[in-house]
Amino acid sequence: MNDAPFFGQRVPRNEDKVLLTGSAQFIDDVSLPGMLHVAFWRSDFAHARIRSVDTERAVEHPGVVAVYVADDLGELWRPGPLLVAPPPIEGIVFHERCHVPLAKDRILHAGEPVVAIVATSRYIAEDALAEVIVDMEPLPAVVDLEGALGDDAPTLHEGLDSNLAAHCVQSKGDYEEARAAADLIVRRRFDYDRGASAAIENRGVVARWDEADAKLTIWDTTQAPIPIRNGLAGMFGLSERQVDVIAPFIGGGFGPKIMMFYPEEVVVPWIAMQLGRPVKWIEDRTENFYATTQERGQVHEAEMALSSDGHILGVHDVFLHDTGAYDPYGLTVPINAQCTLLGCYDVPAYHSEFTVVFTNRPIVTPVRGAGRQHGVFVMERLLDTAARELGIDRVEIRRRNYLQKADFPHDHGLVYQDFSSLTYDSGNYEPALERATEMIGYAAWREGGREASRAAGRRVGVGVVSYVEGTGIGPYEGARVSVEPSGQVQVATGIGTQGQGHFTTLAQIVADQVGADVTDVHVVTGDTREFHWGTGTFASRGAVVAGNACHAAALAVREKILDLAAQELDADREQLEVGNGQVAVAGEPSRQLALGDLARRANPLRGAVVPGTEPGLEATAYFGPARGATASGVHAMRVEVDEETFDVRILDYVVVHDCGRVINPLILDGQIQGGVAQGIGNAFFEQLVMDDAGQLQNASFMDYLLPTATDVPRVRIDHVVTAAADTPLGVKGAGEAGCIPTAALFAQAVEDALGIDGLEIREIPLSPSRLFELVRAHRVGEQG
Repeated sequence: MNDAPFFGQRVPRNEDKVLLTGSAQFIDDVSLPGMLHVAFWRSDFAHARIRSVDTERAVEHPGVVAVYVADDLGELWRPGPLLVAPPPIEGIVFHERCHVPLAKDRILHAGEPVVAIVATSRYIAEDALAEVIVDMEPLPAVVDLEGALGDDAPTLHEGLDSNLAAHCVQSKGDYEEARAAADLIVRRRFDYDRGASAAIENRGVVARWDEADAKLTIWDTTQAPIPIRNGLAGMFGLSERQVDVIAPFIGGGFGPKIMMFYPEEVVVPWIAMQLGRPVKWIEDRTENFYATTQERGQVHEAEMALSSDGHILGVHDVFLHDTGAYDPYGLTVPINAQCTLLGCYDVPAYHSEFTVVFTNRPIVTPVRGAGRQHGVFVMERLLDTAARELGIDRVEIRRRNYLQKADFPHDHGLVYQDFSSLTYDSGNYEPALERATEMIGYAAWREGGREASRAAGRRVGVGVVSYVEGTGIGPYEGARVSVEPSGQVQVATGIGTQGQGHFTTLAQIVADQVGADVTDVHVVTGDTREFHWGTGTFASRGAVVAGNACHAAALAVREKILDLAAQELDADREQLEVGNGQVAVAGEPSRQLALGDLARRANPLRGAVVPGTEPGLEATAYFGPARGATASGVHAMRVEVDEETFDVRILDYVVVHDCGRVINPLILDGQIQGGVAQGIGNAFFEQLVMDDAGQLQNASFMDYLLPTATDVPRVRIDHVVTAAADTPLGVKGAGEAGCIPTAALFAQAVEDALGIDGLEIREIPLSPSRLFELVRAHRVGEQG
């Protein structure tokens, strides 16, 4: 029998049947008898003082059941908990300021909720919002990231004398010494503006309080159901066993749905407990642009010191990070940017300093990539500039600076977001570079392809960039594996799922160990009734951490299978083969037992058992890595720019990725394809535009551009394998690999296509109009 018939195979997804037939349950599919609906009155102002709130007419509106303001919440009204504390970095400064469930005195960003209206339908609740009168005194808004720290900028939070939210310095080596020894210094400013995660399904919460059982059940579009359960139980004075949180199928998470606790996650269950009736809130698209956390704006002043042969001697980076009105997610995003900047490269000296700033914008938390793309953008753009000034090929300068295979594990001497040292567990970067340049035809492009396209009157360009992705961080995840008398295998784990294919990949891992067909392995995620311990789905950790937990539990079940089968078949364990839904004695096909029969015998109804025997073929196991697993890769693309419209068409896109051992290439390719689509949107389409008053100017899909099927090419994907050094399965994460380097790649390829001497792209996102403005400004500058 094949020891691993499913791991590494392109197994079709187990979950697709229910999704494609429309029988999968999403949050708005939850419908309960007597259910009420909630709508929130949200501030139009980004910064204001609340003078009074009048809800008298709203209370009298037909169909309205209840109206709540901040004072109604009692002790529940307090700032939410800090989700992620800052790592123990020497000298770090952090000012914790978290949001409240309903605003009472001050508004700090447009869209903050002030009033909750409960009605028999959402339509009635929305109509009643017009009856609410909130008297507010508008205050000057702090919108500009750099201006927010000015002496004349209004201070957002009481108790602070400025809008500084945090300050952090990390360094290794001696950058000033490296600078003094350098033959070339390149210094540039880089701007990376905001975007939205724009999941196809917005957030939602449904809650039901059962007075007889003293049980609170919550359906939530969260990536972390177990922490949500734990936190809400504490807020409401309940035991954790009195609260069930169910994360149903979710139409895209991308990071904002790991945020906790959103005001709606607190207020909706509280209302259900007050009224004794089920309550539902579903976020509409306009709300999503204000109420759901967003991507991050950063401004970098960076420089690189190099020798004349292109070797990096040091990098110096100082940047501002916009956290929005509050900072409940700590410093995860700027630390990711700080650490990921080092990339695949040997950087002997590094000085990085960031300042986090409060602004009157919506809250910033991780969105797919979570700051990593900022660091990659800075490093890759600096390398492009250095290559040009030194007369070295873009690919060659990267090759010369790669960490080598013998350098691993490589400790960078910094502290990462998971509180551990920034250590790359493994890596081997040149094979991916060689394969990507081969697939994109880089050599032919250099040897005449560029000139041929110019001669044909076309502006075609090629780009090649590298990246790393920190994945698989702790603290832990767990899993329970059970073989039932039917022969079916049940797997429960605490992570949530938002389309990553967990129902298949985790089934593949388990099936190989217990000998079942992958279609007979049924995975449950995101349901605290089924599994009680875990952290959640984020940071490309599902397959790494939960996957290894499933593997450990399945191995323990396999041991039980072998022990019992040896006893029942009167054979040595070494003689047994497990597979095809049965256990058989090698070479004697008549001596076999189906897994279901074995499961029945493992749970006898009568008779004596050997003392210490555990009933059933079941085991629970946990996995917690000491450090993350570092994935890496190379992206390459070929683009064409229209010289009249400045539209950019992607002609070819190549990804060569190393995420260790691959569980399911089909699902992995889908993850990368989706990540690239999101990265292209981030690079050329999506930008949240705010005016000086903090008002969002494009809060709809009529105005906020998303890439469509005509804009996103079919990505050609290949893989190299460097197994993760610290995990039994050798897998690394891949959920964010498609989007992390896309902006840097896009900028490089467009620059190459335009071929305008001295024109550099130092900002993201771009657009046809912005490209036109950059080219025009450059030409005017040349003429001046």
